[in-house]
Amino acid sequence: MTPKYSILMVCMGNICRSPTAEAVLRHLVQEAELGDRVRIDSAGTLDYHVGSPPDRRSQEHATKRGYDLSKLRARQVAASDFEEFDLILAMDWQNLGELEEMCPPQHRRKLMRLMEFAPPGINDIVPDPYTGGPLMFERVLDQVEAACRGLLVFIRNRLATAPS
Repeated sequence: MTPKYSILMVCMGNICRSPTAEAVLRHLVQEAELGDRVRIDSAGTLDYHVGSPPDRRSQEHATKRGYDLSKLRARQVAASDFEEFDLILAMDWQNLGELEEMCPPQHRRKLMRLMEFAPPGINDIVPDPYTGGPLMFERVLDQVEAACRGLLVFIRNRLATAPS
């Protein structure tokens, strides 16, 4: 059996940062021809936007870089996510704290911040661009791209060392 790996990206409302991270990682995974072995999803810690598409500005900025967020819809983190996903990545410390509160103890090892996969010297969180201008959305993309490139290396290593 071919090993598989699953990742859940998490922010507050699942309309800006986490869908952006989902789309960027999905793009990189497809380019690496690992699409059939890696499951990627996103969710929010809050239920404010359940069922909504990603923020229009997130979609516009992502489209300029070749990422399609249009088919994504916001959802809230579910209890089953902690069981189903191998890695759950928070966009900031607040989201990580909320995930830690929700997460059963046996799954806490799955919780990390996305920016832990970024090269040194980049911010340790993905800032929320919701109340910011165009530069904030570009900054989010820059940071997410950098972290997802590091995450792809991590995924490849996990898949290579996973039992068949």
